[in-house]
Amino acid sequence: MTVDHVWRQIEQLLGSATDHVVLVAPFIKKEVFQATLDTVPAGVQKITCITRWSVAEVAAGVSDPEIAELAQRDGRATVLLCHNLHAKLYVADDHCLVGSANLTGKATGRVSAANVELLVEADVAHPEVQRVLAIFEGTTVPGTVELAAQIREQANLMQDDEDSPRVLVPGQEEQPTHWLPETRNPERLYRVYNGRHHQIGSDVLAGVLRDLAHLDIGPGLDEQAFGTAVLARLRAMPELHALTAAGRMNLGDAQADLVATGEFTGEQAQRAVETIAAWLHYFDDVHLVPVGPWEIRQGKELS
Repeated sequence: MTVDHVWRQIEQLLGSATDHVVLVAPFIKKEVFQATLDTVPAGVQKITCITRWSVAEVAAGVSDPEIAELAQRDGRATVLLCHNLHAKLYVADDHCLVGSANLTGKATGRVSAANVELLVEADVAHPEVQRVLAIFEGTTVPGTVELAAQIREQANLMQDDEDSPRVLVPGQEEQPTHWLPETRNPERLYRVYNGRHHQIGSDVLAGVLRDLAHLDIGPGLDEQAFGTAVLARLRAMPELHALTAAGRMNLGDAQADLVATGEFTGEQAQRAVETIAAWLHYFDDVHLVPVGPWEIRQGKELS
């Protein structure tokens, strides 16, 4: 068996296509994507590529958003994004391959240091294949050339920031999962997420990008959907358990809890709690009540 056995499987499948091709892979490198497009016969006029673009993953080098440019140049291909994608699936008309291999050099065996991967032949009519393909209908966002450029720009900024969170790849130590908001002005989050950050100073911008990396929200959302996603992430924070459970949270208690972890000074804990309060005020229906140590309470304040 050759080192490029997986690539030969993909090449044979796609070369047999006569009507349409679907490529489903979280990680796609541009060199392999171009080779894949070249493999599809000229008579096939519809190529759908479903992948995911994360700023942190692009910064880590595991995926190239520039495939959008290659798709546009080819003229037959459309790139769609599904942020929670993990499946790997390659379809040519009524036949497909399912398994573990992304469209990268190591996964397909197109480089010498190849991964151990598996692709198995299946029929597109298989219920599980149909279930996965159905999920993509109405849940993906377009992977445009403009969005690709935005993702790449932010990935480059993240690479320049030594404090930015890193994607876990084999050989790296596990990163801490604990996160508290850093950005003092939460209204900046969507601006940066949407690529409008050129009036923001470099230090502040780095903090916003770190928060966005921890939030891990898929690209291409409108502002309302983005706010909903941020709020869901906030409500999952253990520091906000009292607020979500009882509808109120004492800021003094929250500050004391952070100090008790040994990870924060009193000043750092106060700043962290104030930042959390600012995020909640911006993204949620809460208000501050000055009773003893201030409280955050669910619901809009009645006048």
